[in-house]
Amino acid sequence: MSAVERKIIDGKAFAARLVETIRQEVAALKAAHGKQPGLAVVLVGEDPASQVYVRNKAKQTVLAGMESFEFRLPAQTPEAELIALVARLNADDAVHGILVQLPLPGHIDSAKVLDTINPDKDVDGFHVINAGRLAVGLPGLVPCTPLGCVMLLNDVLGDLSGQHAVVLGRSNIVGKPVAQLLLAQNCTVTIAHSRSKNLPEICRGADILVAAVGRPEMIKGDWIKPGATVIDVGINRVPASEGKTRLVGDVAYAEALDVAGRITPVPGGVGPMTIACLLRNTLTAFKRTHGFG
Repeated sequence: MSAVERKIIDGKAFAARLVETIRQEVAALKAAHGKQPGLAVVLVGEDPASQVYVRNKAKQTVLAGMESFEFRLPAQTPEAELIALVARLNADDAVHGILVQLPLPGHIDSAKVLDTINPDKDVDGFHVINAGRLAVGLPGLVPCTPLGCVMLLNDVLGDLSGQHAVVLGRSNIVGKPVAQLLLAQNCTVTIAHSRSKNLPEICRGADILVAAVGRPEMIKGDWIKPGATVIDVGINRVPASEGKTRLVGDVAYAEALDVAGRITPVPGGVGPMTIACLLRNTLTAFKRTHGFG
C-alpha cells in the first residue's frame, strides 16, 4: 500500500466489518431466544435519492438477519395518516426500529412526525428525547452519521482525548450531535458555521476536521493543518462531462489529500457507515426492549 493509500479512511470496508459483526450477534440472539430485530422504514413520495436509500437500507437489513418492514406511501398522503402509521408501528412488538425517510413532502410537518416515534424505537436518533440524552451523557439512540464518523475516528486514531476537533456545520442531524459525541471523547470542540468569521483560520487549527456544510468542495487544501484527520460528511452531486454528474464531498479532496494525515473519500467514506450504524441502533433497541445485555 502506498503512502497516499494509507491516508484514505476506507469507510466501506469498516462498515462491511461492522455489518458482519451485527449479523453474527443477531444470529446468536435468534438461536438463543427465537427473536430477531425488526426495522420499519417509511417512505412518502417518490424522491429518487430517498428511493435509493430506502432500497439499500432494506437490502442491508435482510443481510444482517433482521426483519425488514417497508411502507411506501404516495406523496399526497395526509399528515394524519402518516402519524397514524407511526403510532401503529410504535405498538407493534415485531418492530424495534422506526425510520421515516426525510425529506417529507411540504404539507407534512417533519418535526411533528418524528416526535410521534417512540424514542426507544427512534433508530435515526432525531427525537428530542434522544437529543437530550446525548447532550447530558445518558444512554440513548445516537444519529447514525455522527456515530459513524466517531467510530471511524476511533478506528484510525484510537483515544481522541485532547484533540482539537472543528465541526463545520451546526445541523441537528450531523453538526450538533457529532460535536456532542466528540466532547464525550474528551476532545476540545469548536463548532463553526455560515456566520463564523475567518473560517479557513478556524479550520487550520483542527487536529480533527468534520465537514458537514453541504457545499461542494468548499474546504480547500490550504484550510487544513498538515497531518490533520479529515472526515467529509458532504454528499453533493455536481455536473461532470457529457451531461453526467458526479459525487463530491464538502472538501476539495485532491487538494486535501496532499495535506491531511488521514481523510475519508466521497463516495466510500462516511456514507456506508450511516446504514451500518442504523443497523447497529436497531440491534441496540432490540436488546434494550428484551433486556438482552
